[in-house]
Amino acid sequence: MKIGILQIGQVDSYIVDRVQENLKMIFSEATCTVIDEKISIPKEALDKARNQYRSDIILNRIHVYAEKEENFERILGIVDVDIFVPQLNFVFGEAESPGKAALISLWRLRPEFYGKPANVELFLERSTKEAVHEVGHTLGLRHCSNPFCVMYFSNSIFETDRKQSLFCNKCYLKAEKTIKGMGKHIERQV
Repeated sequence: MKIGILQIGQVDSYIVDRVQENLKMIFSEATCTVIDEKISIPKEALDKARNQYRSDIILNRIHVYAEKEENFERILGIVDVDIFVPQLNFVFGEAESPGKAALISLWRLRPEFYGKPANVELFLERSTKEAVHEVGHTLGLRHCSNPFCVMYFSNSIFETDRKQSLFCNKCYLKAEKTIKGMGKHIERQV
């Protein structure tokens, strides 16, 4: 599987590079590349009343990009703005399920957002979990009931911190079946 990471707007390149490294470890035989091209955040995504950005509009922009891009089977967009879907106060990410396009936001993953001291490793761990979760959705995986599985729905940062960055056995088998035809492997929880 070939995963491209697309920066949307201004994003910390150190975190993007580290997420790329971690995705390569979890999707062990996947090619994971940071795309040189960056795209801007769609202006129409901003909801001025909420001071947040609609994730579906940004995801659509990633989808359009992914349709034109033949070098990657999945495109993970990374943005550093607060995103939401109309039914929820916020989301950490969104993805086509199944599909080629996924999106994560770094905005609410920083410990500073919650009044805590900066912690780059915790920030990176959260970013990786959300990246794996959204790529999992592109493979057709749904939310998992196992609170330690990366596919568990995080309604809060505490749930993100509780879960691991790996698939449980059930989700691993589903993901492995989906990408089996690609001849690639992923890592799972033990």
